[in-house]
Amino acid sequence: MKLKKKNILLLGVALIIYGLAQQGGMNFNDASAQLGNVSSESGQLESSDTSLHNAFISGQSDVQVQGSGVVKKVLADDRKGLQHQKFILQTGADHTVLVAHNIDVAPRIPGLKSGDTVGFYGEYEWTRQGGVIHWTHRDTKGRHINGWLKHNGKTYQ
Repeated sequence: MKLKKKNILLLGVALIIYGLAQQGGMNFNDASAQLGNVSSESGQLESSDTSLHNAFISGQSDVQVQGSGVVKKVLADDRKGLQHQKFILQTGADHTVLVAHNIDVAPRIPGLKSGDTVGFYGEYEWTRQGGVIHWTHRDTKGRHINGWLKHNGKTYQ
């Protein structure tokens, strides 16, 4: 019920902004470019991380997201089927996400530890625990957008 009320509220706000923009001749491209440069007071929450947070709040999956976070815990590799390096990433003050990085396709991040900062571009799948980011690698068959992880200045894809 809370989610429905939030969605109705968000829709109402969006309609008001759209109406005001139409009356004032607002250029949405300029506005989105400005929003892309905005960060929180802490400087850690970029607009791309906001899309991750919004996907979690609204229960969306199959969403391409980009952002960064701090490793909270490195988990054991998933060795069943395709192998994945797994870790929990803190992406906001109250949000964590599981990263499942396919190490059959992309190199693992060596020496990854708690406290490290990792940038990501991948596909978000919603879960109650915070969600999963996967497709953080290139697509060898060319059917999916390429993803990546960045750690200590190096890109893994």
